[in-house]
Amino acid sequence: MKIHVRAPATTANIGPGFDCVAAALDLWNELEVEEGDGEPDESHLGIQAFSRLAPVKGKRFEFVSRIPRERGLGSSAAVIALGLVAGALAAGEEPEPEKLLAIGVDLEGHADNLAAALAGGVCLTWENRIVRVADSLPVVPFALVPEATVSTAEARNALPNSVPHADAAFTAGRAALLGAALAQGSAELFAEAIREQRAQQMGPATAGSAGEVPCRRCP
Repeated sequence: MKIHVRAPATTANIGPGFDCVAAALDLWNELEVEEGDGEPDESHLGIQAFSRLAPVKGKRFEFVSRIPRERGLGSSAAVIALGLVAGALAAGEEPEPEKLLAIGVDLEGHADNLAAALAGGVCLTWENRIVRVADSLPVVPFALVPEATVSTAEARNALPNSVPHADAAFTAGRAALLGAALAQGSAELFAEAIREQRAQQMGPATAGSAGEVPCRRCP
């Protein structure tokens, strides 16, 4: 049996939604799995994800990678999602997003990108739960992909251990506004919700990562 699946790029940490809000983008990686000889590369994230649901022995894996790596577009989440969905199908199971998130989230290290890669649309995630709150963002995202790369671990190491109370209160208010913006599909509320006090103070460690710039509202 041949299995063919695809998974999207994602943008996460949207505005104040750190580690809990992400959106799927229209850029896709693909995986084809079929019976074959050879030894699969079990160091590959996608094959590790597949192996959590179905045996990899006697399988041939062909990945098509279009999502730039280490550019903030969820390339690792897409690869893991491919393996999880293909593994579920190979095991004769329904690829249910929340179940697959719980199985594979430790491979990614954080749930937001993986949730959106599995469920599509704009997702909120908490405690391995997923709710898809919208089919798309209320703005048109443009990915600015620099030549420099930044690993997720490096970017996270640049985060401060604490923030001032005023900044925390500001972010909490914007998080509530973000939920309203996504629920209403409001570009105006969305633009205000993603205005953060701390995002521009991260320093050079994250300066090379990709960003999605809301340029105009969706038609």
